[in-house]
Amino acid sequence: MARGSVRRKDNGWSFRVDLGPDPATGKRRQVARQGFRTRKEAESSLGEVLSAISVGSVVSRSAATTEQFLDDWLASQQHRLRPTSLHSYKMAILRIKRRLGQVPVQALTPLQIEKFYAELLRTGGRGGTPLSAKTVRNSHVVLRKALSDAERLGLVHRNAAAAAKPPTSSRPEFATWSSDDLRDFFSGIRNERIYPALLVLATTGMRRGELLGLRWSDVDLDGGQLAVVQTLTAIDGVPTFGATKSSRSRRTVYIDSQTVRVLREHRRRQRSERLVAGPAWTTTPDLVFRDEAGGLIHPDRFSRQFTALVASSGLTPIRLHDLRHTYATLALKAGVHPKVVSERLGHATVGITLDLYSHVTPAIARDAAGVVADRIFE
Repeated sequence: MARGSVRRKDNGWSFRVDLGPDPATGKRRQVARQGFRTRKEAESSLGEVLSAISVGSVVSRSAATTEQFLDDWLASQQHRLRPTSLHSYKMAILRIKRRLGQVPVQALTPLQIEKFYAELLRTGGRGGTPLSAKTVRNSHVVLRKALSDAERLGLVHRNAAAAAKPPTSSRPEFATWSSDDLRDFFSGIRNERIYPALLVLATTGMRRGELLGLRWSDVDLDGGQLAVVQTLTAIDGVPTFGATKSSRSRRTVYIDSQTVRVLREHRRRQRSERLVAGPAWTTTPDLVFRDEAGGLIHPDRFSRQFTALVASSGLTPIRLHDLRHTYATLALKAGVHPKVVSERLGHATVGITLDLYSHVTPAIARDAAGVVADRIFE
């Protein structure tokens, strides 16, 4: 029967299991793990190994490095990932390989992985600059998922990343405009080519990629609605069409009469531009928002144009994505039900919406406090 022991090692804890002699060679067989933060963690892992031994599911020893495993794993995942997700996975795996790539994947420990996260926070960026906690957490998510598959496939005994603690990331900070700010901004840019696109963002809360991937075939101006079905994002600087962020992001968004009117004018102007351009007009998909030659609009260029307009407006500087936050904040303050706001934004759950805009909910709660009382005492 296999026996195991736990001991302190290298500022941490380790265990060793004696499996007895190999029946074929007579050589002594052992399973050893180290790098546990506490004795309890080591004992827990030892128990898992002893349990696996009892049912004959001990993982075969392998010298495969973490780099070799991650390369093979990513190749097996490519067909499941959207282009933007694939790019994000590649970046995370590059970071992991630079520091842990030569470590045998079966030898990875939670403590080793946590030290890796700490290194990323200090010097993981370009030129040795710090990485944000959010970026490091993204690396953790990828590594944990990869090692989970390794555990499922019997390549490692345990998912070391599942026991490692990633850094906590604070709630993202964002600035928003008031309805007066929006009114002043749009009054000042009414003659700008970018005006209709920005107005749609402000009145729907759509993401930049969803807006730039919008086609006329997705828009029903008579019905006052549009369908979000694809995105246009920049991957390594190259504009790329892809699927929406999630299944919930694929949605129908109703638009107000003012936005409908602006889009009708925009479509007439676009048709005139096409006639003037003639053969020079770029034959891209039937995009609602194009550049002067009919080509697609590069997402980064679109953001820079917005930033320049904001700078010249004299208003509080905000990012392009903050128009989405502004829409959500104004909608919630106006009493639009959070479920409706969540669906318009394409969030996976209403809980995400409420958590992201928790600074708005106290005001909603205060207003709600008097609703029933007003009816009772009116």
